[in-house]
Parts: sequence; C-alpha cells; structure tokens
Amino acid sequence: MKTQKLIRSLVIMTVITTLSLGGCKKDKTDNDQRAAVDNATAENAFNDVFQQVDKAAKQTAEAGGKGTMLLDSGGCATVTITPFDTFNFPKTITIDFGPTNCLGTDGRYRRGKIISVITGKYRDSSTVITVNPDQYYVNDNLIQGTKTITNLGHVGTYGGGHNLKYSIVVSNASITTNEGTISWNSTRTREWIEGESTHWPNWTDDVYLIDGSASGTDVNGNTFNITITSALRCALNCHWIESGTMDVTPSGKPTRTVDFGNGDCDNQATVTINGVVYNITMH
Repeated sequence: MKTQKLIRSLVIMTVITTLSLGGCKKDKTDNDQRAAVDNATAENAFNDVFQQVDKAAKQTAEAGGKGTMLLDSGGCATVTITPFDTFNFPKTITIDFGPTNCLGTDGRYRRGKIISVITGKYRDSSTVITVNPDQYYVNDNLIQGTKTITNLGHVGTYGGGHNLKYSIVVSNASITTNEGTISWNSTRTREWIEGESTHWPNWTDDVYLIDGSASGTDVNGNTFNITITSALRCALNCHWIESGTMDVTPSGKPTRTVDFGNGDCDNQATVTINGVVYNITMH
C-alpha cells in the first residue's frame, strides 16, 4: 500500500510540474519588437539625412550653386555652399535648421545642422559625399554618426536598365531618444530607379531601391543584425520607407521579419515573430 501511495504521489507531482512548466512557456511568448522598432527608427533617421543632403547636392550642382532654402523645410533651413559656384570641388554644404525646433512641411520638427563635403557633381561617377550631423535633432531625437555616399556609376540593373548606383555606409551612428540610445551601422547600395532623367528642381519623381545589411544595439542594450531580403523602396517625396522586407535577428532570439508595406507613404509596418504578425509605427 505504501508503495502504491508513493507511486500515486509521484504521478500527481509529475502532472503538476508538467502543467506548471507548460503555463510558464505560454507566459513567455516571444513578442519582443524592440530591435525591429529601433532599427526602423535608425533607418528613417538616416534616410531623412540622405534626403536633405540629396536635395541640397542636386540644388548645388544643377541650380547654379545658389544658397536657397530647401523646398520641403518650411522655410526652416538655409543652405550655405563653399565655394559658391558650380565647378570648383570639393564643396562644403551646410544645411542649417537653426537652434530651435522648426516645423517642416513634412510634419517633422528639426533643429541643428547637417554638414557635408562633396567631391564632385552628384551624378558623376566616383563622387563621394561625406555627411556629418551637427547637433541635429528630428522630433527631439539626436542623430549622430557619419554617412558616406559614393557614386558607383551606371551599374544598376533594376528594370533591365543601367541605373546610377551608390554605396551608402553609415558608421558610428546613434539616435538618442526619450527611451534611450540606439547604436547603428550599415552598409548598403542604393539604386536610382526613377527620376534620373529629370533635373533640379524636379526631385519629387526620384525613387531609390536599397539593399544591404546593418547591425546595432537597441535602447535596452541588446544587439541585433539586419539583412534586407526584398529591396526597400524610398521615394524623395515620401519621408517613410514605402515597401520592402528585412530580417531582424536579435541576439539569442529567432529572426523577425519586418514588412514595410505595399508602396503606401505611411509610418506603418508589420513585424512577424514565430508566425504571429504585429503592427508597428515608425518614428
């Protein structure tokens, strides 16, 4: 009898332990979107930096080197070009949004400067543009780091054509938000697939496809790696990534898939984790 009671007790304990462990596993569902959200924040921050410099560089090379206001800055930014002409290079281009927040026509508040050095015309093969934000804030997020853009020539193949392609390297980057600091580095290529045939000031038809990889640390100090699996579509008349997918792999966790949508210009994306889809809003 004692043996039977002992066996029954062990069986009951085993069942209770199994149920308890099963409950714990359910409670630990992996829905951590932090790495995906913070990478999207970094992507958009440096995409915005590129857009500001891209417009200023084209304006410099193609509009007589005039230091006018950027068209989408809402009167906030002044462009200063040294030397002030269209043929002497390298040039230093300073985009100054002022010391206090100023609302642009894209709905973003900016302050500070973006300083870039350009070795040649934007469309010329081998031109290098080096970009350094200087106390540059977008919606009170401090953006720091170095972005280097190199014109690789007409080597792009999208649509069967020979499109201008650029190497884009972001190094030692950080985005300081009210939740913490994101560290970020990336190596990309950017193919100019629409709008190359038109010149300044007709920049609104410019569209790029972005491929490559990145790595970083989220605001909680956890590392992650990024691989673009379907090229990201970025249009200069939109301040968000319009479409494309990427894999985000946080340290010690399964890969998440981020989908930026079907081409709509909005701040919405989805993250798929273990087959479950979550909606995220980019900042």
